[in-house]
Amino acid sequence: MTDMTAGNRASTSEFQKEGATSRRGGGDPGSRGKTTIADGVVEKIAGLAARDVPGVHAMGSGLSRTFGAVRDRVPGGSKSVTRGVKAEVGEVQTALDLEIVVEYGVSISSVSRDVRENVIAAVERMTGLEVVEVNIAVSDVKLPEEEEEEQEQPRIQ
Repeated sequence: MTDMTAGNRASTSEFQKEGATSRRGGGDPGSRGKTTIADGVVEKIAGLAARDVPGVHAMGSGLSRTFGAVRDRVPGGSKSVTRGVKAEVGEVQTALDLEIVVEYGVSISSVSRDVRENVIAAVERMTGLEVVEVNIAVSDVKLPEEEEEEQEQPRIQ
């Protein structure tokens, strides 16, 4: 009878150890649960990374930049870092479309390559997502005399 009780105690003790482990979840804490990343998060990261590249004057089409300039001048309005960026985010991959304005005199192919590299590095480092493609549309070239005209316009009319 003593042997049987000892046997039961061993079984109970082993079960309690296993039960305690399974109640705490077991395994790597980093693998418990799911992380989702919104499209807007990836768009912000990509927009900031693209703007950091020398030769990129602005992001977005002429119309979106015009509306953005009006919004920027409204008290409390903030500059949209997602202007000119569209992201499609899956569980492990993302694809990006960027619309940029380059400065006159720069190599568009070099700026595009640098934007692609900077965006991919930033998005993959910060999100862990694989960037499968970065499509870049150059919608305008900013001429030096256009910058002077913009600066001469008064802020208040």
